[in-house]
Amino acid sequence: MIRILIVDDHKLMREALCTVLAMEPDISVVGQAGDGEIALTQSRELQPDIVLMDIDLPDINGIEVTRKMLAESPAVRVLAVSTYIERHYVARMMEAGAGGYIHKASGREELLQGIRAVAAGTFYLSQNIAASMVGGIERQGDNATKVRLGKRETEVLLMVAEGNTSVQISAQLHIAVGTVEAHRYNIMRKLNLHSIAELTKYALRQGLISR
Repeated sequence: MIRILIVDDHKLMREALCTVLAMEPDISVVGQAGDGEIALTQSRELQPDIVLMDIDLPDINGIEVTRKMLAESPAVRVLAVSTYIERHYVARMMEAGAGGYIHKASGREELLQGIRAVAAGTFYLSQNIAASMVGGIERQGDNATKVRLGKRETEVLLMVAEGNTSVQISAQLHIAVGTVEAHRYNIMRKLNLHSIAELTKYALRQGLISR
């Protein structure tokens, strides 16, 4: 059973999420919070498996709540559920330790897929978030062109740039090491990059990660 804590300042949103999740036999909502302080208290008391975290909270923003929550309870996994699609919000949530990010415009099936993926230890981005992270960016080099990476390539790009090895990425995404290497090769080919150092610098410049 995946135990869920919902953190959102809109009661209607919390109730809607509860209605959706109540239909799933492997998911149980154990708590709700409308602000960051209550979220931290409930996380300590309930020790949920997954926290669905809004960013725009009335007291402490969801990025800081995520950072504090994971410092106190490292076993908890956070899945951001937000109206923000801009890459710097996604990057800051990932830096805070979130295991995934879903846009509120996503459908029920994508929400459930994200919850189960993050519960299994897999990094997850909804389709529109993955597209916003890499859509319309320019390839490096003299003949700059627009490139687009796939969802899995985006995940691998972020994890490589954050310092993960192919073996670590393989374990977290539940794919073969050879598949990770293939994704990494394709990313570098598309972006005209030639080393992990260049890839990391690129991710920093694009705002995909921060240091």
